[in-house]
This record gives sequence, C-alpha cells and structure tokens, in this order.
Amino acid sequence: MRIGSLLIFTLFLGLMTAGPALAHKVNLFAYVEGGKIYTESYFPDGKKVKQGTVEIRDSHGRRLVTGTTDDEGLYNCPIPKVDDLTIVIKASMGHKNSYLLKKAEVEDGQ
Repeated sequence: MRIGSLLIFTLFLGLMTAGPALAHKVNLFAYVEGGKIYTESYFPDGKKVKQGTVEIRDSHGRRLVTGTTDDEGLYNCPIPKVDDLTIVIKASMGHKNSYLLKKAEVEDGQ
C-alpha cells in the first residue's frame, strides 16, 4: 500500500511541475531561401508571435540583425553573413527560444 501512495504522489508531483515548464515555451522555425532568412514563431497553442523580437547572431555570439515579427509571426531578412547563425526569438512575458542555422544551410540558401 505504501508503494502505491508513493507512486501516486510522484505522478502528482510530476504533473504539477510540467505546466510551468511549458508556460514559457515558444516555437521557432527558420530556413534560408533565395538569399534570405525566413522565420516563423508561434506558441504551443498555435497562436502566432506578434511583434516578437528576432535577433540573428553569428558563431561568436555577435548580434548581426534585429527585427520584429509581423502579426502572422513571420520575419525575414537578407543573409547577413555566411556562418553558423543562431536565430533568437523573444516574445511576450519572457517567452524565448533559439534555432541554429548551420553554415552549410546558409550557403545552400544563397
């Protein structure tokens, strides 16, 4: 009986901590095509990231470009540098995520 109670407590504790972990999640997808970087940002419930800040950083962490998503959660800009590029999205209420575009992907998309 004691093991059953411990199992129920453990499951309950797991469920209680899962919510906050997902609360600050935002999804980010990026790709390169025709000399431009394209991003799409959205929350787990499907809502688009409106007016989110997008930063593009090089492999040394230097910020190359800063922009803002539109009402559809989209952003694009010309390729600022052929390098491993980290795309960062900063949305409302502390939501943040990043996406790595490898140098080979950037080269292929020129």
